[in-house]
Amino acid sequence: MLAAMQEALIAGKKAEVESLVDGALAGGVAAARILDEGLIPGMERLGEQFKRNEVFIPEVLVAARAMQAGLAKLEPHLAKAGVKPRGIVVIGTVKGDLHDIGKNLVAMMLRGNGFKIVDLGVDVAPEKYLDAARASGAGAIALSALLTTTMVQMKNVVEAVKKAGLAVPVVVGGAPVTRDYADRIGADGFAPDAASAVEEIGRIIAAR
Repeated sequence: MLAAMQEALIAGKKAEVESLVDGALAGGVAAARILDEGLIPGMERLGEQFKRNEVFIPEVLVAARAMQAGLAKLEPHLAKAGVKPRGIVVIGTVKGDLHDIGKNLVAMMLRGNGFKIVDLGVDVAPEKYLDAARASGAGAIALSALLTTTMVQMKNVVEAVKKAGLAVPVVVGGAPVTRDYADRIGADGFAPDAASAVEEIGRIIAAR
């Protein structure tokens, strides 16, 4: 059943994922096991396929929605069992930038991999990231930008975090962003795509 759940998830079959989750819960399978052996491995496999250009953004978005549907059924059971998220991530598109497809994709894939997400939306000022990170106890801040003109805002967020003495790593990404730029502004991590963002953020949070 868990293997079938992975296949249904990768295929983006939302109703089938929901049905398989319901069936597993009814059959006495622990919610944490469904998450760890069904949904998360499915998203990880999809992420690898995405990195190899075997699937593309539309397929990933459909699969991520199927993941969200399965996760919605599991969340009450996970909370009841005291299962903690892998980490808390504050995410947003930087000030002056209204693009959100990439940011939404990263947020959905992070949720699908067991992280709790605080999504601040678009056009987010540096102080909002700080406030959200403090309030949520975030393990990482993820910044997205699609415009070269708004990339400078990433530097402003990194500097604001350091000035505030906040020990929360900052990960950056988006079409115009490079690893060289991330290094130059003092970011703690960089990801060229959504699947890599999940890996990078997971690695950084696990190392804290």
